Amino acid sequence: MSDIPFWQSKKLTEMNQTEWESLCDGCGKCCLSKLEDEDNGEIVFTSVVCDLIDSETCRCTRYNERTRLVPSCVDIKKESFVQYDWLPGTCAYRLLAEGKDLPSWHPLVTHDPNSVHEAGVSVRSYAVKESEAGDLSEYIIEWQN
Repeated sequence: MSDIPFWQSKKLTEMNQTEWESLCDGCGKCCLSKLEDEDNGEIVFTSVVCDLIDSETCRCTRYNERTRLVPSCVDIKKESFVQYDWLPGTCAYRLLAEGKDLPSWHPLVTHDPNSVHEAGVSVRSYAVKESEAGDLSEYIIEWQN
């Protein structure tokens, strides 16, 4: 048995479902509403999060049903890997697709599911639920990658 972690020895396409799912650090950033500039196609994130997100854990409360309940929800596993550039620079899927390693705060590295929150990488401290937000353009944020 190898001492090399699976994320360093396998491509994303080679991972089983358990490995794939464990890459999610639980930051909740992919569940933030996004806006696309009609002129240049640039995608910007807002601090507005889907109502299905648990504000404390930053995890989806209806994960297995999410794409049925929220048709605009993107199932990352079904997207082409070249499309991961729209994800935040801290996202494990994007990092691995770009040939980079997981950050030191990632729960797979720390063996602590709260390390993403302790590192200040999750949306826990600033996310606004969709049902409580108004005009999305008032909630545009910029990443500090």
